[in-house]
Amino acid sequence: MALLTGMSKTGVHGAGMLSVPLLAMVFGGQLSSGVLLPMLVIADVFGVWYYHRHASWQHLKVLFPWAALGVLAGTVTGNYINDQLFKWVMAITILISLAIMILLERTNPNNIPRHKGFAIGTGIAGGFTSMVGNLAGSVMSVYLLAVRLPKNEFIGTTAWFFLVVNWFKVPFHVFAWHTITWNTVWLDLLTLPVILVGAWIGIFIVKQLNDTMYRWFIIGMTLIAAVGMLL
Repeated sequence: MALLTGMSKTGVHGAGMLSVPLLAMVFGGQLSSGVLLPMLVIADVFGVWYYHRHASWQHLKVLFPWAALGVLAGTVTGNYINDQLFKWVMAITILISLAIMILLERTNPNNIPRHKGFAIGTGIAGGFTSMVGNLAGSVMSVYLLAVRLPKNEFIGTTAWFFLVVNWFKVPFHVFAWHTITWNTVWLDLLTLPVILVGAWIGIFIVKQLNDTMYRWFIIGMTLIAAVGMLL
């Protein structure tokens, strides 16, 4: 799971979604998100370190405040979701995102959504799904595929988005949900070398893909994650 998490932060985004159902099966829905979050926070640093120059701040400055609102909504809602419903929310999120991704690839590439409401909705959904299940990767993939960012900008923008949002989530996991403890932090620190290896594997894979191949690669990885969640 640490290997997949490292890969996800350097461009292999669907790999991170594969970690979610695996952890949910072991720890349960809400607790698994707290176990995974410190790993994500560590891996985010590697992603930003390598791709920080490629971020599209034009998009990020719109997404951040609405993502914060989504995190707050997810914190409150998460207290009322049991593990079974939690897993269904994660599965439905991935499947809907997958359907939209495929639809986007079949539309005119010049038809880019420019309405601010699209970015606002993505920010809220991204923050909410990130807090509830660490699944904002699929939501962000839909948005960034829709606005047709090139491969490196896609990865750099995603890296900065999750670095900020995941650090923002930490106090809520510690003080509201109590899903991050010293035990989970020490467990996650032990995975640091594996996360680093995964990050470099992700960089190697992404370098082999042009922009078009990368877009379909993201869709394929999301499909694998969806199947894993349903199983």
